[in-house]
Amino acid sequence: MMRQCVTAVVSRNEMWSGNAASEPYECGWAGEAIVWLRCLGAVKGKPGTAKARVQISPDGMRWVDEGTKLKFPAKEGAIAHARLTNFGNFLRVVADMPKGASAKVLLTLTLKE
Repeated sequence: MMRQCVTAVVSRNEMWSGNAASEPYECGWAGEAIVWLRCLGAVKGKPGTAKARVQISPDGMRWVDEGTKLKFPAKEGAIAHARLTNFGNFLRVVADMPKGASAKVLLTLTLKE
């Protein structure tokens, strides 16, 4: 049997600053995921010191940290990724940006059954 694979663009051309979060994505059917966080540009301040992390949720409303952290991509074209398994139903990525820092991002999920 051929495995199913889906690529979902969750945040595109969004300016992240302060306490930023992607939209939640329902992917409970998937057995594994790769989270891709890419800096598209418009960088202000020092976003490279930001802390990005994966969160999981049973319902898309209440969130807990999954435990995976990503180094925030601070330069245009830079990309960070994380591989996940056993993540439940909803995924999102949040970032705590330093005061005055911001960056335009692209967040993509690659999901496999």
